[in-house]
Amino acid sequence: MPGLPKIQRKRSQHVASRAVALPPERSLDEIQAEGLTWIHLDAPTQDEAEKLAKRFGWHELDVEDIVSKRQRPKVDEHEDEGYLFVILHFPAYDKKAQRMNVAELDVFVSNDYLVTITSRKLLPLTRLFSRCESDTSLRKKLFAKGPGRLLYEALDDLFGYCFPILDKIAYKLDEIEDDVFDGRSEEVVRDISNVKQEIISYRKIIKPERATLRVLGRRAEVFLPQELEDYFDDIVDAAERIWDLLDNYKEVIEALESTNELVLSHQFNYVLRILTVFSIIFLPATLIASLWGMNVGLPGGGNPPESAQVAFWIIIAVSMAMIGGLLAYFHHKRWL
Repeated sequence: MPGLPKIQRKRSQHVASRAVALPPERSLDEIQAEGLTWIHLDAPTQDEAEKLAKRFGWHELDVEDIVSKRQRPKVDEHEDEGYLFVILHFPAYDKKAQRMNVAELDVFVSNDYLVTITSRKLLPLTRLFSRCESDTSLRKKLFAKGPGRLLYEALDDLFGYCFPILDKIAYKLDEIEDDVFDGRSEEVVRDISNVKQEIISYRKIIKPERATLRVLGRRAEVFLPQELEDYFDDIVDAAERIWDLLDNYKEVIEALESTNELVLSHQFNYVLRILTVFSIIFLPATLIASLWGMNVGLPGGGNPPESAQVAFWIIIAVSMAMIGGLLAYFHHKRWL
């Protein structure tokens, strides 16, 4: 069977060149002083993680943890390789999506180096690194105290950054409370849901972090020569304060949600009460009109036109009198 003719297509030169073009290699941010090296990197690639692992002798499983999407907070001690591997989580607010996201911090700390790797940019850590890079006196002061103290300074700035986020949540709770009691209950339902979701997301970040920080304090005290017990206890206290505030905010948002539901229920009951009152008010008039519509002899039901007119006005007068009486009665009972 003869072969089918092949379709001839001309190759575009600029397409081929674009296919083989590689992105420029990113240089690592590195600071060296007082016999200590600090390397900071945001969202590393597989090649970058492997280069760092080859340079410092990290375990291959730690490299997998670096490039993976999400890992739980933990502390791994590698005595043979001479380093601690720490994974921590911190909140990062996405302004575009208007939601709370998780930023992962991977830390490798040894006697002569500190490597910090983040899944997304954490401003407190980036600012501290830039300050150490530009300020010689600060760099010598921090680096001379060892990697453990430098790690404490980084974590202290990161946890200090968590409190302004809590202040924003507290401000939102105050606004929601004002809106609920100002009669905008229907409008704040979505706001309550958003703030509740932020608190839940924040709690998911901090809850496993508390135990991890306690383990980090014990491991760092044994592994590193510096006196770090008081410093890492301060970090644990900060995490506990954040957790206590989140517990309070959780109770507040649940109370506001219950209060808002009660206000909405009260408004709905008020509407039903008004509709019920109007139904009862017009019920006697409807009854009288139906009685005069029956084909029987009734007062004022004579043949002369004058009698029909008198009967009509009698019906109207009786109906209005009963409506007025019911209105006065409802007002006396404070139903209106």
